[in-house]
Amino acid sequence: MTGEDAPVAIDEARIEQAAEEVGADRDAVADALTVLHADLIGRHSEFESERYVTVDGVRAYRVPESRVDDLLAAFDFGEDVASAVKLAHTRQAELLFADAVAGRDDFAADDCGLVVGIDTAEEF
Repeated sequence: MTGEDAPVAIDEARIEQAAEEVGADRDAVADALTVLHADLIGRHSEFESERYVTVDGVRAYRVPESRVDDLLAAFDFGEDVASAVKLAHTRQAELLFADAVAGRDDFAADDCGLVVGIDTAEEF
C-alpha cells in the first residue's frame, strides 16, 4: 500500500524527508513502513523495557540502534529503504519524546526510534 493513507504512525512529512535524505523511493519507503508497522503491532510489547512515551495513541520507543538493525534485517527492504525507514521512525520518535512532558531527553548517537500506533495494537 502506498500513499498518504498508509496505516503507519509516522507523519507524511517524516516519510518524505527520510526518503529524500537517503535517496530512496518514497513509495518503497511507505510500503516498507506499512509492513514494519504491521509487524510492530504484534511485537510492540517486546520493547516495553525500553524508554517510551505515548502521545495521542502513538507509542514511541527509544532503543539501541542494534535492536532496530536486527529488526530490519528480518525484512528484504534494501539498504536505502531500510535506512529511510530507520530515519523516519527515529525522527518521529524524537518529535514524540519532545512533545511528552516526561520525555524531554535527547537521543544519543546510537539511539533509534520505533513508533507504533498502540490504539491499533491494543485492539488485537
